[in-house]
Amino acid sequence: MEAPVRLWVKTEPFLVGALPAPPPARLSPHYLRKMAAYARARAAEGCFPRLSWPRWRHIACGKLQLGRGLAWLYFELFHSLLRPDPPRRLEWAEAEAACAGPDELEQERSKAGAPSRAGQRGESLAHPNTSFSPDTLQFLLFLYVQQVNKVSLRRSLIGEEWPSPRTKSPSLTGKSTSENKNWNDQDHHAFVQSHLSDMLELLLEPEQLTASSHSTHSSLVSYGAVSALSFLIEGTVNKSRTVHPLHELALWQPCHGQNGYSKVSRAFSFPKLESWLRSCLTTNPFGMTACLKSGKKLAWAQQVEGTTRRAKIACNTRVVPEVFPMVIMSHVYKQTLAKSSDTLVGAHVRIHRCNESFIYLLSPLRSVTIEKCRNSTFVLGPVQASVHVHSCDNIKVIVVCHRLCLSSTSGCTFYTLTPTQPLILLGNEAISFAPFHTHYPMLEDHMAQVGLATLPNYWDSPMLVCKESGDTSVFRLLPPSDFYTFVIPFEMEGDTTETPGGLPHVYQKALSQREQKVQIWQKTVKETGLTKDQRKRFQMLVENKFYEWLVQTGNRQQLDSLVPPAVGSKQAAG
Repeated sequence: MEAPVRLWVKTEPFLVGALPAPPPARLSPHYLRKMAAYARARAAEGCFPRLSWPRWRHIACGKLQLGRGLAWLYFELFHSLLRPDPPRRLEWAEAEAACAGPDELEQERSKAGAPSRAGQRGESLAHPNTSFSPDTLQFLLFLYVQQVNKVSLRRSLIGEEWPSPRTKSPSLTGKSTSENKNWNDQDHHAFVQSHLSDMLELLLEPEQLTASSHSTHSSLVSYGAVSALSFLIEGTVNKSRTVHPLHELALWQPCHGQNGYSKVSRAFSFPKLESWLRSCLTTNPFGMTACLKSGKKLAWAQQVEGTTRRAKIACNTRVVPEVFPMVIMSHVYKQTLAKSSDTLVGAHVRIHRCNESFIYLLSPLRSVTIEKCRNSTFVLGPVQASVHVHSCDNIKVIVVCHRLCLSSTSGCTFYTLTPTQPLILLGNEAISFAPFHTHYPMLEDHMAQVGLATLPNYWDSPMLVCKESGDTSVFRLLPPSDFYTFVIPFEMEGDTTETPGGLPHVYQKALSQREQKVQIWQKTVKETGLTKDQRKRFQMLVENKFYEWLVQTGNRQQLDSLVPPAVGSKQAAG
């Protein structure tokens, strides 16, 4: 008989929540079980049912031997999954920007990460600061999910996986690979199926566990534990388009016989619940596989003659309020693509194998992944969660984003405004960081929509998450002498007329000095007293040199592609 519900693994905890790097050894399931027992035993100290920042800092640094920076990274990364409303994010940004130093910042984090008394009792939380105090069981699942990027020694030895500096990124075929597991919903499904018993045991109350922290045939899973599992799993009643969290579906009367729910104990039989979950779990209808297989094809890109692969852009055909949309583009080659579209608003965007192109996505976005791209420039609207750049060469990324993650990149430059430290993971070389240096008319409106402010701004303070011999030479700050502003060449409605937050003094000074030199040059030419014929020949000489420069720098291609056949420069508004 067909199961009355369909369940699937949610995309967000893996795509946005899993750090795209092997987790620290102390975040293994063994230590997470010890953490679960420790937290439950210290409920009165701010460990359970919600976990305060000071208690997590103590557990992470004192018990799991993580650095304080990494401890805060995981704590804040989990928070970014909870979809805090933009005004609250702006309040936190203002509070953090007002801190005079590290000690004051730590005090503010402790205050923001301290649950109220209502939170300690498990009641609803109304105070703005309590949003930074996560549900302990959900946070444990979040830490467990970091194992998705653990390198398997066995698989390494048989050739499926190896931690080389330039690991391959996944294809756009939708086939399961061992490469980028953050995007691949087939990997998410396989991970949950493989580790379901472990994750359920992590959520059990101490009296339901054996001395070795394992379940028995008579173990009961509390309703609170199943509610926590809704962090990872959601679904629908068959033939319905409404998406429900797992705990709501688990309480549906027709499912009780299969999942072992008892109204008397308000709990589920462990073996029956596990069996029910396994039988109902199916492919995510909103994931990458479905998007590639049956998504709507978008005719945003030109098909360039002489290329071996056709440009492909697809988005979800099924869009529901509970799930962020998805846009996937690949093989955009030698062209300018510019869009500000409702299709992009709040979307997870994946840009794959795009070469020698200029791509403008001028809408507020949820997350962006740029993979295996070469010699291209990406100008993005504000990104609410993260921008992950992987296995790219010689690209420029211009973006206001909550977080920037880099892995296996070479010769890339990032012009960013970000309230968190850029994360440098494995395999990077010759990275340049520079301040965000452009604007478009709707930029500040889009920033407000996703809760991003101009301060704090940590564009120049990257964090080496995976220290490769502690080598800080993998990055540099772009010298002011190499810094130029960037003009977005499209007309749009809106009020933003300058770079939000302005430029750091040394970069503004370099621009002013360069502008002054141009003015001196213009004055010198004007005062030379050239005849009309000399001025004409001189102008031709300058124009020829300028044309040579356009060709040599690739800017000629960008200018030509701004006006493709039958499409005006207002394509950005389409």
